[in-house]
Amino acid sequence: MYAPERQQEILRLARDGGRVDVPSLAEEFQVTAETIRRDLKALDRAGLVRRVHGGAIPAGRLDFEPDLAEREGTAADQKDRIARAALAELPAEGSVILDAGSTVARLAAALPLESTLTVVTHGLPTAARLADHPGIQLHLIGGRVRQRTRAAVDAWALRAYGEIRADVVFLAANGFSAEAGLTTPDLAEAAVKRATVAAARRVVLLADSAKHGQQHFARFGDLTDVDLLITDTGLDPADAAAIERGGTEGVRV
Repeated sequence: MYAPERQQEILRLARDGGRVDVPSLAEEFQVTAETIRRDLKALDRAGLVRRVHGGAIPAGRLDFEPDLAEREGTAADQKDRIARAALAELPAEGSVILDAGSTVARLAAALPLESTLTVVTHGLPTAARLADHPGIQLHLIGGRVRQRTRAAVDAWALRAYGEIRADVVFLAANGFSAEAGLTTPDLAEAAVKRATVAAARRVVLLADSAKHGQQHFARFGDLTDVDLLITDTGLDPADAAAIERGGTEGVRV
């Protein structure tokens, strides 16, 4: 099968199923994952699909949002490396905000038991990982809990973040780029993410490279709001250099 024929079939599958993923497509067409990624990139450039974590969705579905279990299992190795690298950005003693997100939750799980930090989070999975740490003063932000992400949102959460000033926030995003900024599918979650950025002196974005170039419905900041991006080596060096020229330090692990 020639590439245009394969790409046409991929587009049909995406429209029929609402989403396609790289491993399944590679098995379906008996080609490598890298070949499928090139196909998806070509379809994305043509405006026919939008690339998302591990696959693609039909163009126009910017509200698509994978559930928590799916996000936990996507790019697991990359997320683990990013989380380990983020440990170096923790203050020796101080206060941190942990955003709701699967990579940030991995950072919480990697925190040493001897850590002595004040931690604030609105993510229930993140809080659960830290509840038994004896040296951590854990503050769980309340609000309406979104079932899809297990994150607290709306006025209560926004008010609480408006009353604190932390040393650093470890931020999550569904998409990031110099052009589109930081995006996520849900307006309520975007508002809380914006509040966490305003509540911290330093902003560290934890995002795997598949999220680069993704654009979702709700925009909550510029990439220039981020002091440090920690991502994986899948981010193209040219894209990494462009991000650093904008003033954001980058680390690829």
